[in-house]
Amino acid sequence: MTLTVAPIGSVEHLEFVQAQRSVSFLQTPAWGRVKTEWRSESLGWYDGRRLVGAGLVLHRPVPRLERHTLAYLPEGPSIDWTGDLSRWLDPLAAYLKAQGAFAIRLVPPLRTHVWTAAQVKAGIADPGVERLMDVPGGRVDPIGAQVAGWLRDVGWLPQSPEDGFGAGQPQFKYEVPLAGRSEDDVLGGMNQLWRRNIKKAAKAGVEVTVGSDLKAFHDLYVHTAERDHFVPRPLRYFETMFAAMSAEDPERIRLYLAHHQGDLVASTILVRVGAYAWYSYGASATEKREVRGSNACQWAMIRDALAAGCDVYDLRGITPTLDVDDPHVGLIQFKVGTGGQAVRYVGEWDLPLRPVMYRAFDLYMRRREYLRGKRR
Repeated sequence: MTLTVAPIGSVEHLEFVQAQRSVSFLQTPAWGRVKTEWRSESLGWYDGRRLVGAGLVLHRPVPRLERHTLAYLPEGPSIDWTGDLSRWLDPLAAYLKAQGAFAIRLVPPLRTHVWTAAQVKAGIADPGVERLMDVPGGRVDPIGAQVAGWLRDVGWLPQSPEDGFGAGQPQFKYEVPLAGRSEDDVLGGMNQLWRRNIKKAAKAGVEVTVGSDLKAFHDLYVHTAERDHFVPRPLRYFETMFAAMSAEDPERIRLYLAHHQGDLVASTILVRVGAYAWYSYGASATEKREVRGSNACQWAMIRDALAAGCDVYDLRGITPTLDVDDPHVGLIQFKVGTGGQAVRYVGEWDLPLRPVMYRAFDLYMRRREYLRGKRR
């Protein structure tokens, strides 16, 4: 039977999300209220009168393209990816083109490859292995691989760069499986350094609490940005994020604050939707790093995710490099200490709906990235 796509209200969208085991927080109605610079809408897929799928679309306006937008579905939509995808994506394309979109960008929430912590560590130790995709023994997820092949065959264009970090969502992530595991299981799966640092924080008297002092978090976050050379988001962004997501579900987002003798030494943000938890943002002090406040925050978030019945704790993006001379390898070395697994996702895919406008958009983005690189 043909599926139809139509706008749905935020209440209906949220009810659909709550009926699933998990949906990305980037596909909740609240996320549309966080991304104030984009126009958002909730769409539903109907089989007759029954709602069978949903997605949050962020419409990105582009200079000089008048009312036309890039229609972006981050880590979505929430549909059945195992069947005939044309039933789902063809009506989506027809609807969005009628609304003025010049292209669609999808980020299917599907894995294509998975590597255990042991396999990643072996790859780092092997001088002949420079990238995750070169690590032998990784598991291929047949559904993700099939979806990626189908998208390519019908004309969707892959957008994920080699380093895994595009303009949107990272293609490579690090995740800690939690389903069916106890705290002792998870702690036992960590490497010796992580276990020692968690114990060191406890012995030093680091106290981790769930709080609401976003100003304290943001001050530490700005300090972290200056030290680690990235551009921080403004305080207002986090205030909007907490207000929108907490209004949707009081358990959706939490701020963790690690103090040592009255000093804030680390702070993190956890997001949870159903059975999936994400480490979203983190900050740490340069002083008192020896008390391991960041490890204490991570352990507190993992324990809370376990208590909430989560299947996965997501440490978010990594680069796929395993070259010990690459400065980015430190990120995966830090995360691999949690045990868990490195994961490659299907990535971002574009479908041009108005090819001339899409080419103009592509040139605009390439020029913007070129100028950004020159400013660095």
